[in-house]
Amino acid sequence: MNIGIFDSGIGGITLLHQALVMLPNENYIFYADTDNAPYGTKSKEQVIALVDDVMRFMTAHDCKAVVIACNTATAAAADVMREKYPIPIIGIEPAVKPAVKESHGKRVLVAATPLTVREEKLHNLVKRVDDAHLVDLLALPKLVEFAERGEFASDEVEQYLKNALSKYALDTYGELVLGCTHFNYFKDTFRKILPKDVHMIDGSEGTVRQLAHILESINQLELGNAHNEKNDTRVRYFSSGRELKEEQELEYVRRLHERLEKMRVL
Repeated sequence: MNIGIFDSGIGGITLLHQALVMLPNENYIFYADTDNAPYGTKSKEQVIALVDDVMRFMTAHDCKAVVIACNTATAAAADVMREKYPIPIIGIEPAVKPAVKESHGKRVLVAATPLTVREEKLHNLVKRVDDAHLVDLLALPKLVEFAERGEFASDEVEQYLKNALSKYALDTYGELVLGCTHFNYFKDTFRKILPKDVHMIDGSEGTVRQLAHILESINQLELGNAHNEKNDTRVRYFSSGRELKEEQELEYVRRLHERLEKMRVL
């Protein structure tokens, strides 16, 4: 059986990469809904309908669990999907709680898509964990667009982030929460702009830990020796339902994994 991981686009590969590191014995289906990206600028109703389409695909492809590797889709649709489908559905959410805990009284900036920033789910999370009112929310819609066209480090990306962050006194911040899986590709650019002591955190590792815990609780966690094959030999990649099989497409995916491996050290 497979673990399904999906996102509106290539951002979810950042979570898939973490899953391959932490759960190396599993088989995966990765689904990027590139025909309908980005989700973050759509209405909640639109996102729910799109996620429902993906869930039907995942259940038809023998998935024992599905990870919504998209903060926007999690905020808008995870609860609705859990009521409709019998398999475990694990959502990702901005890592606000650990960021507040680790900030040592400094401010916390949560960067996400416009829909995630608007959604009540994130605001309720902040209310629960931010007693000292340290958290600020920042929507970065163009960052998803940059990622989807493979533009991760350019003058335009750097200028966009500098402009977006210019209204904040960055030396008062201790944590930057990357509240969209697409944003993980830009850690090196964020690092150029942010003070050296600002720590970046995302929700991928915590989400994979939760996935492992749930699979273990239902006796469906694959144990044993790790695969010796390359990552892409145990992952099938789909773009809005179409499987990626051309060497050029798979090579691009491999380059994304290579970039993410470098990002892990930042």
